[in-house]
Amino acid sequence: MSLKKIIKVLQKELNKKDNIREQILSNSRTVTRISKQAILMTHQGRDKEAEKKLRHAKKELAKIKKISSPYPYLASMGALRAAYEEYVEAWAFLKFVKGEEFLNPKEFEIPTIPYLLGLADLIGELRRKALDSLRIGDLETSEKCLETMEEVYLELMALENVHGLAPNIRRKVDVSRKIIEATRGDITSESRRSLLATSLKNLKKQLNSKL
Repeated sequence: MSLKKIIKVLQKELNKKDNIREQILSNSRTVTRISKQAILMTHQGRDKEAEKKLRHAKKELAKIKKISSPYPYLASMGALRAAYEEYVEAWAFLKFVKGEEFLNPKEFEIPTIPYLLGLADLIGELRRKALDSLRIGDLETSEKCLETMEEVYLELMALENVHGLAPNIRRKVDVSRKIIEATRGDITSESRRSLLATSLKNLKKQLNSKL
């Protein structure tokens, strides 16, 4: 076979792979966008809409898995990993708000590393939920957020042999620790303020009853 014919065959194969790559990128961006929307909806109390969005994202990921199966290395693209991380974060946050168990990676066919990195990102959304709850005086929900944040952090810290496989996880875990400390400080301050307000209110009642 002449070199020209060989190159022609190879070019055809490259075109096919590039088309699949572009499709993976497009679907990955869709998953990322939908997952971000689901997180916002969950914060707004629109749980059913959020879950509908995530079911859509799941279908997009299934498409990616199908088209990339002949070329496994394409499934490790950065955009797809980021999409999985956002997807995990969105599902995990929704399940927390609904009072359900943690997202099972096998049930949702989520690769190990993106699952762990997505969990690390969950801590940021839980802080936002905790602060929103504090603003409306819901100290109980804020404390529940903090408890879950600490649980995720401790479990990620206990992982072995992960840093070489997921270099970003060390940075995310370090950031998570700072987020948790800030949240603990906010909750403690609000708890003390609430206690002081209650004490002053009771004192006022006692003084008024003696007049």
